[in-house]
Amino acid sequence: MAETIIDGVTGLKALVGKDLGRTGWQEMTFEAIQKFADATGDHQWIHVDRERIARESPFGKPVAHGYFTLALIGGLFSELLETKNFAMVVNYGLNKVRFPAPLKAGQRYRLSASLSDVKQSGNCFDAFMNAAIEVEGEQRPACVAELVARFVAAV
Repeated sequence: MAETIIDGVTGLKALVGKDLGRTGWQEMTFEAIQKFADATGDHQWIHVDRERIARESPFGKPVAHGYFTLALIGGLFSELLETKNFAMVVNYGLNKVRFPAPLKAGQRYRLSASLSDVKQSGNCFDAFMNAAIEVEGEQRPACVAELVARFVAAV
């Protein structure tokens, strides 16, 4: 069950300035990092070379790619939000993305988000959300991003 239900345009507008909640914790695995490396061709040693990581990395463990950490937001979005009475909701883009801290294999992470603004364009409503991939036990998140989701009003 989603943390927050957004029911139509009125429900979306009512959430401006509000916390949208947090997902459950999930664990980052080395296998997931390896699959992302294989899918993107990014096999930089800090992600996938366990022997070199043990010798040289200041992180001590394999680190998830920044873009992998960002991509987690899309997968966790439906756990956080349920939408009703829209024709569709699509990812419209990002305005800012930062990676303040690493997300290492074995750590647990979750998505948190708040809705900062909604702007109308015809029958579309662009929702500006501040999202963070939080890391259990860490002060800084692994990723912070301003997402723009386009909510298309039901006809």
